[in-house]
Amino acid sequence: MTPNKMKHNTTLWPSPAKLNLFLYITGQRDNGYHDLQTLFQFLDYGDTLQITPNETGKIRVTPAIKGIDLENNLIYRAAKALKNKSNTTKGADIHLEKKIPMGAGLGGGSSNAATTLVALNHLWKTHYTQKELIELGISLGADVPVFIQGKAAFAEGIGEQFQSAQPLEKWYLVLKPNVHIRTEKIFSHPDLTRNTEKRTLNVLLHEKYENDCEKIVRQLFPEVDKALSWLVEYAPSRLTGTGACVFAEFENSNDANLILQKLPNWLTGFVTRGMNISPLFTTLDAQKQ
Repeated sequence: MTPNKMKHNTTLWPSPAKLNLFLYITGQRDNGYHDLQTLFQFLDYGDTLQITPNETGKIRVTPAIKGIDLENNLIYRAAKALKNKSNTTKGADIHLEKKIPMGAGLGGGSSNAATTLVALNHLWKTHYTQKELIELGISLGADVPVFIQGKAAFAEGIGEQFQSAQPLEKWYLVLKPNVHIRTEKIFSHPDLTRNTEKRTLNVLLHEKYENDCEKIVRQLFPEVDKALSWLVEYAPSRLTGTGACVFAEFENSNDANLILQKLPNWLTGFVTRGMNISPLFTTLDAQKQ
């Protein structure tokens, strides 16, 4: 659907990707969840949701995602969770324009869920606070809350305890090896580091950024190991989340694009800038005016 052919009540909502600038696993709970310390920053790159509220009460999500039933689609689950909580009679037609690769460690599914909650809360006039939306988001995934709160953050616990952070908004070259990594595969691995010492944000910001998942991912997925080995020749590089994407940081876009032009044909990638304020909330503010 092109913009000039949209229904008059259709609005566009950004669903940005994120990077874990560092990720440390400090323990595991009895319920299987992991305690972590991570620094989230949004990217000026992501998906877009076209949302059209309706009065039928039905939630429709397009296009269908291969291998994922509608009931397991995070966009549908988020809309359904908000509808059930609020008892609204309204529905929505939601179309996803996908750019964030799946299984990439860029938070695409979590971001989609968060954008759905934030946008429908506004469009359906359900009037939940950000805190209430975060509580709803936790049930959808550990990364959903950071996308709902919309600011770069140091996260602890299972990812739901936030402390505001202001990392430098650097330029990044993000590479996607041709592999899909399921988060649970990494977090369930017996050799995953789970006892990294907890440190304060101030200490962590002044130490070399690392990712406790990287060693396991490189062992299990040669494609990721190969990508990191290639990228580190040009700039300090590491894994984001549980992968598969790897990234290097640069002071300007020119340097990042020079390396992008050298990309071998077995890799895909893009250049983007870090953002400490999610574009989702720029859009929300504009919608409120």
